[in-house]
Amino acid sequence: MEKTICPLCEMDDVLDHADKYECMVCGHEWEKEEAEEDDAPEERIVKDAYGNVLESGDIVQMIKDIKLKGSSNVLKSGTKSRPIRIVDGDHEIDCKMNGIAIALKACFVKKVQS
Repeated sequence: MEKTICPLCEMDDVLDHADKYECMVCGHEWEKEEAEEDDAPEERIVKDAYGNVLESGDIVQMIKDIKLKGSSNVLKSGTKSRPIRIVDGDHEIDCKMNGIAIALKACFVKKVQS
């Protein structure tokens, strides 16, 4: 059986009443119908530094120099990537630049128009 999770605090200490749920941590109450609705995952929209929508397979270019943590390498402004892949998480872009597989934040790149 799947545990019910509070939509506000995301804790699983939830009381099951006849017509509603109640979170024991934050006190939030919600109707059972709301919780039982099929929540379709929202499609993630990732935009570059200039507001262009990025998709998997796009080519991006660095807009500023970034030092790679854990090494002495620097990704220079203007460096182009191989085709990117959009992923979940804080660093939205997985790609290769200069032969190095890296994860980047979209705010440091711009989409290259092809």
